[in-house]
Amino acid sequence: MATLRRRDFLTTAAAATILAVAPRWVSAQTRIKPADDDVLAVIDAQNCFLPGGTLPVPEGDKIIPIINRLAPAFRNVVITQDWHTKSHISFASSHSGKKPFETVALPYGTQVLWPDHCIQGTPDADLAKELRIAHAQIVIRKGYRQHVDSYSAFLEADRKTMTGLTGYLKERGLKNVYVVGLATDFCVAWSALDAKRAGFKASVIEDATRGIDAGGSLGKAWADMTGAGVGRIQSSAIAL
Repeated sequence: MATLRRRDFLTTAAAATILAVAPRWVSAQTRIKPADDDVLAVIDAQNCFLPGGTLPVPEGDKIIPIINRLAPAFRNVVITQDWHTKSHISFASSHSGKKPFETVALPYGTQVLWPDHCIQGTPDADLAKELRIAHAQIVIRKGYRQHVDSYSAFLEADRKTMTGLTGYLKERGLKNVYVVGLATDFCVAWSALDAKRAGFKASVIEDATRGIDAGGSLGKAWADMTGAGVGRIQSSAIAL
């Protein structure tokens, strides 16, 4: 009996040790209580990406109630907003003979072409009216430079122009970035990957995102994020 009790004790102790050192932003088995160095990054929850918008993401509206439910659990929240000029270089209408979702080669690489969307100062570019995050601390606007697109909250598509979010988070001592919003396979994935590259721990809350899935882009995005060590959790993993 003593041997069995000792074995049970060692098994329990080992499990406790594993849980103690396991990255809390990766584990979906344990409820995560957001801490003071955690931040919720709400990516492009805007009218243009919701049903009725100029570039609607399928079921994009379904994530808004989830984000609203999650946000109060986080002391720190940042929001991004796609903010394009008219005739932006990423618009298919800016390239003769091109259609949305075709690609062109630009000085900074291959660019997917989009319908005109999220134009500065239009209702289409407004944050979703149902979004309820009064305590959000900063809104990062991206994609406002005429000749370069910007998916990531951290770094524009030329991969050298910074948005300023990296410095903001580091100066405030924030370390763990939880990403939600639209679309999973573009702005969400790019933001999560760049968060990792910038030295943050990053996790995507999957059911608080939706994807476009253009030509297999959703599967590729998840593969890239998993390979980079980005966590993949559900909103139920967050202790509210």
